[in-house]
Amino acid sequence: MTPGDLLASDEIALLDRALLEWGGPARCSDELAVGMGFASLDDLVTQCERLRAALRTGSPLAPVDWARVLIAAEIVFVSDLAGTGFEWPTTTGLDDVVTLRTLRGIQRKLGKVVRAYYGKRPSEA
Repeated sequence: MTPGDLLASDEIALLDRALLEWGGPARCSDELAVGMGFASLDDLVTQCERLRAALRTGSPLAPVDWARVLIAAEIVFVSDLAGTGFEWPTTTGLDDVVTLRTLRGIQRKLGKVVRAYYGKRPSEA
């Protein structure tokens, strides 16, 4: 599905900006990058460039890519340990409240697309 089929322009812009943070102020480890579905930290940075290009050009993304985009945006926004966290408004120019509201809308819209990538409870594994 293309970004424009799923999301509004402000939602696409937020995801694009969130992915950019991984190449700048965010501080990710290889282990966290793997947990987000990337092969390594280097792969995270490389894939974020590819995913940002797809968001900006309206190119279709596979469900696994949508899952990576979503989890990467969630973590970079919220985590002060690994992401931008507290510095989000400073580095992005985006207000926390507006970002959270926009991110919640994105989560709702992408829910069905990324459903297969939701984690499992220990009893479900």
